Amino acid sequence: MEIKSKLWIEIDGRPVFGRGRRFLLEAIDTYGSINQAAKEINISYRKAWGYIKAMEERLGIKLIERQAGGKNGGGATLTEDAREFLKKYEALEEGVREIIDERFRKIFRTIKE
Repeated sequence: MEIKSKLWIEIDGRPVFGRGRRFLLEAIDTYGSINQAAKEINISYRKAWGYIKAMEERLGIKLIERQAGGKNGGGATLTEDAREFLKKYEALEEGVREIIDERFRKIFRTIKE
């Protein structure tokens, strides 16, 4: 038996960041492309761009640097602010997971797996 949980950040009741948006930023970092990142996580480019705009507006930081397409193609890279935010979110996620796992073990320790 194991416990599962989800963690996300909201501002004024509106989602700002969670697992899916983390995957989007990580995929942009990996592929250097919003379009390719969107394909990788199975969402449309339009939805990916909407997530990016919403995150930037609600967090008040620029997350993505874009280069327009053309002969040599375009691209996208994460800003240093985005990298720092990802590190903090991952640390938060890990901390919450540790607390939940410990609490789960305490409460359910008498149940055999």
